[in-house]
Amino acid sequence: MGAYGRVLGAPETLALGVAANREPPRLHAFDRYGHRTDWVEFHPAYHRLMALQVGQGIHASPWSEPRAGAHVHRAAGLYLSSQVEAGTSCPISMTYAATPVLMNAPELQAWLPKLFSRSYDPAHRPVGEKTGALVGMGMTEKQGGSDVRANTTTAQPRGAPGPGQPYGITGHKWFMSAPMCDAFLILAQAPRGLSCFFLPRWTPDGGLNGLRFQRLKDKLGNRSNASSEVEFEDATGWLVGEEGRGVPTIIEMVGYTRLDNVVGSAGLQRQALVQALHHARHRTAFQRRLVDQPLMTAVLADLALEVEAATALAFRLAGAFDREDPAEVLFRRLVTPAAKFWVCKRGPMLAAEALEVLGGNGYVEDSGLPRLYRELPVYSIWEGSGNVMCLDVLRAVRREPKTLDALAAELDLARGADTRLDRAADRTLDAMRGVVAEAGLRSLCRELVVAVQAGLLVRHAPAFVAEGFLASRLGGSGGVFGLLPDGLGLHAILARAWPGD
Repeated sequence: MGAYGRVLGAPETLALGVAANREPPRLHAFDRYGHRTDWVEFHPAYHRLMALQVGQGIHASPWSEPRAGAHVHRAAGLYLSSQVEAGTSCPISMTYAATPVLMNAPELQAWLPKLFSRSYDPAHRPVGEKTGALVGMGMTEKQGGSDVRANTTTAQPRGAPGPGQPYGITGHKWFMSAPMCDAFLILAQAPRGLSCFFLPRWTPDGGLNGLRFQRLKDKLGNRSNASSEVEFEDATGWLVGEEGRGVPTIIEMVGYTRLDNVVGSAGLQRQALVQALHHARHRTAFQRRLVDQPLMTAVLADLALEVEAATALAFRLAGAFDREDPAEVLFRRLVTPAAKFWVCKRGPMLAAEALEVLGGNGYVEDSGLPRLYRELPVYSIWEGSGNVMCLDVLRAVRREPKTLDALAAELDLARGADTRLDRAADRTLDAMRGVVAEAGLRSLCRELVVAVQAGLLVRHAPAFVAEGFLASRLGGSGGVFGLLPDGLGLHAILARAWPGD
């Protein structure tokens, strides 16, 4: 991973991210004769970044090369890659999430070698003619949004119904992520209810499938990546799992993509911090470096604490996906949506503060921070907004009460190290056990995440980092960065955060 990081940090690689954002993808729905083509053109810089990630195996390595720590190793690659350009994360993450679903579908096993391949092949042609493949998703419809059970897209069996059988798909998706992918997993209403289907871009006879892309979204951020609206005109899809079991089938994917939201957001927050630190260490005002001025020192140290806590939690979650014992499965079921809510919600705030460190220069596109600021909100929205995540935490507690035992076991690992943390852990567990109303869920999820982060830092970070986090996050000092209490080792925190020290 060190060699991969050095490649990503090279000036020419960083320039690829800039170029991919300045030249967003373009949809070519028709050829010059008026025939449907439905392909998306990308700047070469985007393809080069995709080739780096696929070559590293970030799209599928835990499945193609299973080993201890595979998800943590892969998360490290995503954490680094997102700091160069986050728009490539979408097809990478969806392929990673979709692959285990396809591995359990016997009729789709022929796709696995293409998905496992480390050869990135962007060609617009049938998968049998390509050296590698990627998978996208289409869940959201105009009338339903996060309520996928309100979907109106229909699926009718072309012959005998059942898993692995072809169905005709008619309807739409308001958001079809990464329309350049080779296939998609979607939800549609089959005769027995909402079901999951696998839709390749091309049919087995080599013709274009009935996916008619209407336009690409003009988005706030994530501009190097394509998101689309699509109409299905009797497209052919193959049923994955049982009819009427679409949501349970898709939910496995959702856990992995939500993990990636946490990892990716933490990575971008790290990049924003590094940009702010670099500026503050080299900028002089009033005869002193910015980093040495007390107000700025407090702001930067606070940002560093936030990034370290987000990173520690992201990799703790990735480790939970590496382990299949019941306690770890329950832990990730509860904490993943809570972490996605809180870590991803903090991202835009952190980027805004980092941008302010640079002042007017930070507000200018050339600084790179506006791109990070625009990018970070997508992590809060994609795969469920903040409120949806909080409701999912409540759902986990109600349906699987033993998730609280897994949470208690995690918090117990740091018990006795600090009375403030012990009290916070007790408050969190008591509140979780008694939760019945939706109104306070945001506050509760925040407390859950902060307690877990505090425990991780107490166990694994230097004492000055843990103390800084405990004193500021458990004390309720406020939501603005830089309101740290007196007596903390701020310069030690900054020395740890700066990559050159």
